[in-house]
Amino acid sequence: MDDIKKSQRLLVGHGALVLLYAFIVGFGFLFFLIGDIRLWPIPWVIDYQMPGTYDAWRMAHMEGITNGFGLWLMAAVLPLLNFSAKTSRRLAIGMIITAWTIVIASTIDPLFPNARGIALTSESNLMNDIAFLLFVVGIGIVVVIMIKVASHCLLKSE
Repeated sequence: MDDIKKSQRLLVGHGALVLLYAFIVGFGFLFFLIGDIRLWPIPWVIDYQMPGTYDAWRMAHMEGITNGFGLWLMAAVLPLLNFSAKTSRRLAIGMIITAWTIVIASTIDPLFPNARGIALTSESNLMNDIAFLLFVVGIGIVVVIMIKVASHCLLKSE
């Protein structure tokens, strides 16, 4: 199999896993909205209000969807970028790391109080700091990748 095709398949596979993760988080969002845990037609109801806020659950759910589709989009355009197989593989792995760090960091917010991950905290909030560091890793990698892609495509003459 062509090496770029391997990278594409890796991106598509992880994109599917990230989307599945988003679907699972979507159930958490649903349970938060209805105020208990139930799945029709299963007759049991667990009287438990999921923690978090509407915005936190919506963001966690949407981050999974957008990052999963982002991996699929990268898989689709990868051959157009005309990078070497080695560079394509590095881009794929970087995008996969980005997707997973961002969706995991986004899921921390609705599950733990005051853990948005927007900044490191001076008080002892380990989950917030973990979310922040995950965001820093993911965003740092994707910025480097987008600079690489943009400069390669816009500055390189054929």
